[in-house]
Amino acid sequence: MAKKVLLVGGVAGGASAAARLRRLDETAEIIMFERDQHISFANCGLPYYIGQNIKERSKLLVQTPQSMQERFAIDVRIHSEVTSINPDRKTVTVNSKDRGIYEESYDYLVLSPGAKAIRPPIPGIDSDKIFTLRNIPDTDTIKSFIEKQEVRQAVVIGGGFIGVEMAENLKDRGLEVTLVEAAPHILPPFDTDMAVIVEKELENSNVKLLLSDGVKSFEDKGSTIEVVLNSGKSLTADTVILAIGVTPDTRFLKGSGIELGAKGHILVNEKLETSCPGVYAVGDAIEVVDFVTKQNVAIPLAGPANKQGRIAADNIAGLTSTYKGTQGTSILKVFSLTAASTGSNERTLKRLTIPYKVIYVHPVSHASYYPGALPLSLKLIFNEEGTILGAQAVGSDGVDKRIDVIATVIRLKGKVSDLAELELCYAPPFSSAKDPVNMAGYVAENVLAGRVETFTYEELENYNKEETQLVDVRTEFEFENGHLEGAINLPVDKLRQELDKLDKSKPILAYCQVGLRGYIASRILTQHGFNVKNMTGGYKSASALRFKPDSTTAVSKKKSIIDPDTQLIKEAKFPTKDYDKLLDVSGLSCPGPLMQVKASIDEMGNGQILKVVASDPGFYEDSKAWCIRTNNELLDIKKEQGQIIAYVKKGSDPKITNQSVSTLPMKDNKTIVVFSGDLDKAMAAFIIANGAASMGKKVTLFFTFWGLNILRKSEHVSVKKGFIDKMFGLMMPKGSKELNLSNMNMMGMGSKMMRMVMKNKNVSSLEELIQAALASGIEIVACQMSMDVMGLQPEELIDGIKYGGVGYYLNEAEDSNVNLFI
Repeated sequence: MAKKVLLVGGVAGGASAAARLRRLDETAEIIMFERDQHISFANCGLPYYIGQNIKERSKLLVQTPQSMQERFAIDVRIHSEVTSINPDRKTVTVNSKDRGIYEESYDYLVLSPGAKAIRPPIPGIDSDKIFTLRNIPDTDTIKSFIEKQEVRQAVVIGGGFIGVEMAENLKDRGLEVTLVEAAPHILPPFDTDMAVIVEKELENSNVKLLLSDGVKSFEDKGSTIEVVLNSGKSLTADTVILAIGVTPDTRFLKGSGIELGAKGHILVNEKLETSCPGVYAVGDAIEVVDFVTKQNVAIPLAGPANKQGRIAADNIAGLTSTYKGTQGTSILKVFSLTAASTGSNERTLKRLTIPYKVIYVHPVSHASYYPGALPLSLKLIFNEEGTILGAQAVGSDGVDKRIDVIATVIRLKGKVSDLAELELCYAPPFSSAKDPVNMAGYVAENVLAGRVETFTYEELENYNKEETQLVDVRTEFEFENGHLEGAINLPVDKLRQELDKLDKSKPILAYCQVGLRGYIASRILTQHGFNVKNMTGGYKSASALRFKPDSTTAVSKKKSIIDPDTQLIKEAKFPTKDYDKLLDVSGLSCPGPLMQVKASIDEMGNGQILKVVASDPGFYEDSKAWCIRTNNELLDIKKEQGQIIAYVKKGSDPKITNQSVSTLPMKDNKTIVVFSGDLDKAMAAFIIANGAASMGKKVTLFFTFWGLNILRKSEHVSVKKGFIDKMFGLMMPKGSKELNLSNMNMMGMGSKMMRMVMKNKNVSSLEELIQAALASGIEIVACQMSMDVMGLQPEELIDGIKYGGVGYYLNEAEDSNVNLFI
């Protein structure tokens, strides 16, 4: 007797199950119920149709009811919603647009109801200007609204895959877009160190990014809508796209006896069978087993849903087929970048207290000498046994195949040694002799073998700066263009000749640009008796992590002009065909591009224009900083298909440099050297410092010689000192409360009178000013050399201050436009 199989829902899971079942069983009666009109469509392509990257709506339709009927002999009933299930009687209740309410019996039932967009009970959420995106009708509504209402500004709520894709596609349509995310970072599958690369790409593409800020309310304001955030910020837009996640669409199963999880997902076994015999479930509505952690999770992805539909059909047809879990392998396009991940991220592993190790590599997509080589960042997570737990990659080219290879190795329970041994296809246009996947395997093998100890930039703050040595082994040119605070520069190629500059009693924390030279330096130093750790990912990973979205600037950073005839505001465009020399530095990594730019500019005459084509992502910001510091004018900079194109004019007046293309601040910091230990001068220093800080300026107070007495603790601190050091300590004031006036001190009476007058006139005391300075983030730095001369120990100075030397002071002074000596 032929089986009767009902399918609730189509799209990825349901449609796959129906087609597979027909191929396995020609005699089965198969009926598919779909609440909407469309049974199988490319839901992952919906944002790209709205953004007009997909031109024809028909291309979104994978199968139609008619095509499923003609090819697979499936009875497709659209506009038919299954409202309840009775597993005991093996029937479902259907509410049909054409047939009304009726019951249908079954032998087997496949549930593929999918998920629906979350709409939390926020005031104003029911505005007709707020949309969610899950299906074709949603797509048609959003696209029609944008076109008919001539939408210019949009706010996207939620930084998941749909939110980010919608932000990009709305921007592609020419809209001004703001993306709001309540979490500290976008894209939950990615760790912070990789997500920030994508965040920077969004900001560079003129998408305004607001992180760690949720929505408090919505309010219609005529033709616009106001979005009020928890921080108190208010945004005005023409439309809002709500993309804060999905929830399983399983309310119709309540009371059916089918077991559901805590969040409403359908619980299934490895054959995808529910708690009720003969009832299977697939797709976004089910809980699955995480392939890596073996925990029950919900991972709504199209690929797994298709496989689940196939497996459910196999079991109904009598084949033994099991679903072994979901890795969460996923990918998305973000303007010129691609971001992909597979397996677990650090956040998940920490939550589950699963031990792991992590390494980074920053290779290029193919042989660097072949044109068009573009950089990518690859992160590999593994355990002590070498088992791969996860991987993430971001870049402009070759990201997909690297993550696909690693995903395959994870599925086959491979180890990092397998990555090192993989024989992958190679020719210069496609890869390198040592593919990025191989390179990740090599680095991980070195870590597991103990050939190198590593640390991450995030772990750097856990080390005591006084008890370690931070060593930058890059070239002097790279170091001068930016380095980590407190680092000394010993280029790896000169390291063997400069070993005497290092202290063997202190551990060395080494870093380079991407990790390779740091590894070489680690091997050199280790074999000379030093205790060394290498920062995995190098300065490139550190620079990415230090990126913070600029939430204060306008969305558009393009330079504008006023048309003299029409008086309309237009975008100013640099005539990109007008240049004197072309420099292609594609394939070169930092500092190569800047070195080549400098060499070319040196050969050119004042006013001549250099066009630079680069592939290193860091060049986008490096070129801005370099032009500002060298008095050259950056006329224009843009990204095209993963490459950075810059136009540099030699010898401009820095005062007229086009700042509209630069996000780097001009020198606007304030540096104050406090030499004096007099009460009135200390007051002046802290009053000026607090005033500057209140105006949003970065302020550094550098205390040297007698000024150090201001920072001494008033209570006695027991420390070991020599006789001379003890004498100095006894003769000097012990803290701010013992300071004298520079004039009219009168054996201490003057300072007491001064404090009394200040109190009567509600003027903050010096002690209050010091605390205010610390609270506002003013850097208070004690000169280490002066401390040594005057016999002072760090334990004797107040908490919350830093210690540095002349190098620290000069670095801060370099970025300051005010430098006072008190």
